[in-house]
Amino acid sequence: MDYILEMKNISKEFPGVKALNKVNLNIKPREIHVLVGENGAGKSTLMKILTGVYSKDEGEIILKGKKIDIKSPKEAQIAGISIIYQELNLVPQLSIAENIFLGREPLKKNGLIDWENMYRKTDELLKRLDLNLEPRIKVKKLGIAQQQMVEIAKALSFKSDIIIMDEPTSALTEKEIEQLFKVIKQLKSSGVAIIYISHRLEEIKKIGDQLTVLRDGTYIGTYAVDSVDIDKIIQLMVGRRLEEKFPKEFASISDNILEVKNLNRKNVLKNISFVLKKGEVLGLAGLMGAGRTELARAIFGVDPIDGGEIYINGIKVNIKSPSEAIKNGIGLLPEDRKIQGLVQALSVTQNVTLPSLNNFIKKIFLDKKKENDITYAYVEKVNIKTPSTSKKVRFLSGGNQQKVVLAKWLCANVEILIFDEPTRGIDVGAKVEIYKLINNLVKEGKSVLLISSELPEILGMCDRILVMHEGEITGEFLRQDATQEKILACATGRLKNVG
Repeated sequence: MDYILEMKNISKEFPGVKALNKVNLNIKPREIHVLVGENGAGKSTLMKILTGVYSKDEGEIILKGKKIDIKSPKEAQIAGISIIYQELNLVPQLSIAENIFLGREPLKKNGLIDWENMYRKTDELLKRLDLNLEPRIKVKKLGIAQQQMVEIAKALSFKSDIIIMDEPTSALTEKEIEQLFKVIKQLKSSGVAIIYISHRLEEIKKIGDQLTVLRDGTYIGTYAVDSVDIDKIIQLMVGRRLEEKFPKEFASISDNILEVKNLNRKNVLKNISFVLKKGEVLGLAGLMGAGRTELARAIFGVDPIDGGEIYINGIKVNIKSPSEAIKNGIGLLPEDRKIQGLVQALSVTQNVTLPSLNNFIKKIFLDKKKENDITYAYVEKVNIKTPSTSKKVRFLSGGNQQKVVLAKWLCANVEILIFDEPTRGIDVGAKVEIYKLINNLVKEGKSVLLISSELPEILGMCDRILVMHEGEITGEFLRQDATQEKILACATGRLKNVG
């Protein structure tokens, strides 16, 4: 048998949208098969058909040589197909063992849960993944990487022949990614086939065997990973050549707009001091847990500080809430845009105008025409792809959702924008659009603090770079002096380059 899975001429249509048009996907046993494409290319729809979330309109699915019709996620699991979503599907208050066997706990003859048997089986699964974790520990006490491994253990508990991994490294550090790749290779050697979805093209070259490209719901082709370079993959994904991954443009940098002096938060931030200048893109690098997001939240007034001072345009400010930060001209594009940056149930217009709603009140009524007109102007300005400003943001792609968050702050007329992982989980074409928007912002005289775990992004887009390690700044580099090696040395605490 050549293929464990064949998806032939799969088509799916939603009202007004042809999501998939005769798409093919063929997976061999013991293969890491990468599935790539821009947001909206059809990757998620194809996987939802494979896992029984959606029904297909046309085509056929052949699993282990037999034609099947998967009508529910449970049927997919029984057939040996598991999926690990980017948003992890675990219950934080339950233990590792309870999460792995949720809804199918082993029972004793008297009908009660056989806890010892469940803990033993969980321990076997964890050991198979080289995880030294106690099955009884609650999931909420685990880090993101460990939670991801629990999801893999859960997939293995179904005796899965095919495991789908959707953006599995989006929240992991380099060290954690190495461990995940080691586990993936172990799964491959044990006979499991992996369908691997990622926007991080560099890691695709490290982990993948075969590569299938989708574009606008159509099948572009399948290639041996070794036979295509990253530029070729991008060209196949977007249908054009992206000459520059990081189209940096230099703006006029002038006076200090933001000064942070000796900012402290117990066990989180240690004597943080830096300046951000008008027209500057200031990068903030570091490993996960270094305190970068915590620093952004402190400046924006989400988290309290124990000491230190913040100055804006030379004037000391006391920011104790996000509303005070907004009044002082600061906007935050948070790491988790779906939960913290947007109200998913509201429209594009309602999200864009939310922080500045008072500007649209006429007497006691909301001036909806003004609200819609201004939203439309910002939709045009930042190139949000939406059929209507009344469309709920939950239906937009990740890149377009990020643009809605940006439009929200532009509408609020902020001067300082903190971008926390602005391109995480969005495709290469949308990334370039975000970078161009950053260029436009600084050319308009605004200032950007750019937090990113992707060092090429930091090196490619920033004028100056700060590095954090364990809650303190351990490095500062001008663009022309920075290298990946120097940044990593500061990020791991092996080097200090400050003052």
